[in-house]
Amino acid sequence: MKKQILLLSILILSSFSANANLVRTDANIFGHVINRKTKEHIPYINIVLKNTTIGIATDATGHYALKNLPEGKFMLCAEGIGFKPQEIEVELKRGKSVEINFEIEEDALNLNEVVVTAGRTSQKRTEAPVIVNTISTKMLETTQSVVLGEGLNFCTGLRYENDCQNCGFSQIRMNGMEGPYSQILINSRPIFSGLAGVYGLELIPANMLERIEVVRGGGSVLYGSNAIAGTINLILKDPKVNSFEAGFNTSLIGTGVSGSNGPAADYNATFNATLVTDDHKTGISVFGNMRDRKMFDANEDSFSEIAPMKNTVIGTRIFHRPAYRSKLSLDFFNIREQRKGGNKQDYPDHERDISESVKHDMVAGALTYEQYLRESDLLTVFASGQYLDRDSYYGAKQSLSDYGNTKDKTYNIGVQYKLSINEPSSLIGGVEHTGSHLKDKKLGYPEYSVDENGELVETHVPSTVVSDQSLSTTGAFAQYEIKVDKFKFLAGARVEHYSVDDKQADSDKSGTVFVPRASVMYDISSYLQTRLGFSRGYRAPQIFDEDLHIETSGSRQVINKNDPDLKQENSTSLTLSFDFNKQIGGVNTNILLEGFYNKLHNPFRNEIGEPDENGTVIYTRVNSKDGAVVQGFNFELKLMPSDKLNVTAGFTLQSSKYKTAEETFGEKKFFRTPNTYGFFALDWEFAKNFGVSATGNYTGRMLVPYFGINLAEGAERDAGELRKSKSFFDAGLKFHYDMRISKSVTVEWFAGMKNIFNSYQKDFDKGIDRDPSYIYGPSLPRTAFFGFRIGNLL
Repeated sequence: MKKQILLLSILILSSFSANANLVRTDANIFGHVINRKTKEHIPYINIVLKNTTIGIATDATGHYALKNLPEGKFMLCAEGIGFKPQEIEVELKRGKSVEINFEIEEDALNLNEVVVTAGRTSQKRTEAPVIVNTISTKMLETTQSVVLGEGLNFCTGLRYENDCQNCGFSQIRMNGMEGPYSQILINSRPIFSGLAGVYGLELIPANMLERIEVVRGGGSVLYGSNAIAGTINLILKDPKVNSFEAGFNTSLIGTGVSGSNGPAADYNATFNATLVTDDHKTGISVFGNMRDRKMFDANEDSFSEIAPMKNTVIGTRIFHRPAYRSKLSLDFFNIREQRKGGNKQDYPDHERDISESVKHDMVAGALTYEQYLRESDLLTVFASGQYLDRDSYYGAKQSLSDYGNTKDKTYNIGVQYKLSINEPSSLIGGVEHTGSHLKDKKLGYPEYSVDENGELVETHVPSTVVSDQSLSTTGAFAQYEIKVDKFKFLAGARVEHYSVDDKQADSDKSGTVFVPRASVMYDISSYLQTRLGFSRGYRAPQIFDEDLHIETSGSRQVINKNDPDLKQENSTSLTLSFDFNKQIGGVNTNILLEGFYNKLHNPFRNEIGEPDENGTVIYTRVNSKDGAVVQGFNFELKLMPSDKLNVTAGFTLQSSKYKTAEETFGEKKFFRTPNTYGFFALDWEFAKNFGVSATGNYTGRMLVPYFGINLAEGAERDAGELRKSKSFFDAGLKFHYDMRISKSVTVEWFAGMKNIFNSYQKDFDKGIDRDPSYIYGPSLPRTAFFGFRIGNLL
């Protein structure tokens, strides 16, 4: 099937190549964009000729010019963050120039923002039949989020957590479900593999992102397996105007924290630049990031609570318009990272008491071709891929046998077509194929012994293959939307066949899955919408991110494996939301109340085995007999009293339980999943060029398994115990000052502190025999930071 999809894609691309040249018509548009309220010119507003790929952004003075445009009648649209879009009809004629000026209204809460994740095509957030949350670059700056994971903490229903003291294995929980239940996309493509997901939330720097789109609830219809809890779509920065930005910041992790090894420095340097040709046919953006974080030891036992790491990222996004209704886009980035959790970081791994050390080399790329057909139909052909080479060491007590290497290849190819049937309805459909191959090896090593004559004998233990798995999925999907008066209906379905070929476990699995989806949106009034949604989803019995991380201590090593009889997991999801948007007493107000219910059928859960003579424990992934239910409410509030002050807050109240208690502790509740959690972020420009941001993250109490040496009297370490954590509130503050050094260049100086009150775990396990998975709460202790940014768009 994948060969047919690739052949179809090549034929489609070839069929349009003959018409690739733009014709010189001397039909031009020029004008300006001003704020309707203040009458001031607005820079960097997007000007788009609808149903074409032609677009530009206004310059620093709020003016624009489009040249050599096609003849005919078109709609010209002005749109930008913080403003309502405006459309004006224009008739273009050869050799004629037309002046079109826009006066656009402020959209204080950005409700008319264009999103792509709801339906695999662009639409306004208020017109999408499912709720789409966006995390903007402004929010990432407000919260001083250096990497992806930190930024995800400031979205309702999401919680970022660190799951390992040694190496910093992390995941994002959505509506209480752990990381593998959410599908992470890069520009709408599912190439973020399970191996990348082990440390991926710290691999992706914030400065490579234009925005993050989050859809809670089942998304398997559009994006396939693993999108049970929802989808997180990382939209890379697109070149729109000529720009540059560079910055440097320093963080001191553990500032003023008693009982620690003192502040650990974290240095981070970034750069971004974009360049667009004068005819706007071609544009390029480049980005880069360098990070160097030292080890933080919270309890002076010489072992890391936050692992040292070095990270280098470089990438680009390029577009070219062969014709006025077509666009070719190329993405590429390379990430190289090394982290060395444990102790004695300056020693070779096999000379350390504990070492969880990894070195990543990731290359990812994508090619997308878009072609408008008829009046407003859109054909998209795409191909993307990722290659990740990881060297690792998960071992203790100077072991030579724990070096490893993992190679992971993932690709995604497909075609989709959006058919505009008439004004109120559209149909999108397509086919895609996703494949991956992962090979995990334990490297060979020398073994020494003394023979009967007292002589030292060296033997070589050869390399062994731990996992050799290929996953192939081929799916076809279709989704229909129609608007009838105040109602908007959506219905969609996906048929997908997956095949898991595991050469080591000899447990090949395959299946064909039908996944439906339906939702309805009703405009109760001009300021109140309600949405009701239903969807199904599934997870194939494949290797997951936690299988590629080995929890290690001096007396215990945990390895995750799938049961040979593991079946696919299915889900049924229901959501109901009310979205209120109105100005109350001069304050722009958005209130979102969302209820969610997820029924998991054959959910995956771990059975904890008995340690062998070497202390190795197998966590076997099995299907829970009677299923599980995750349900609750999300509440979100946005307030904007003025253009100088805005507040965003979110809170989740939920319950996550298996129907049958697990055997080790006899507990039904999901571990490491609080019933309550939330956030707030306030941004206030209190004086000219001065601003302050205040942030907070609340984490409720949760159940955390403990298998360390400090057990209650009479308890056996192999059996462990279940502990209940305290609640946490991580408060932060940031000040910034903007200094203009030329007409177009600004320097922003900033400083602040995260987790001001050091609401941080106090009972970390100590020493070589500690339980490294006994970690919960905020990922950082009190941390001071300061730095600067310089650029022409600040």
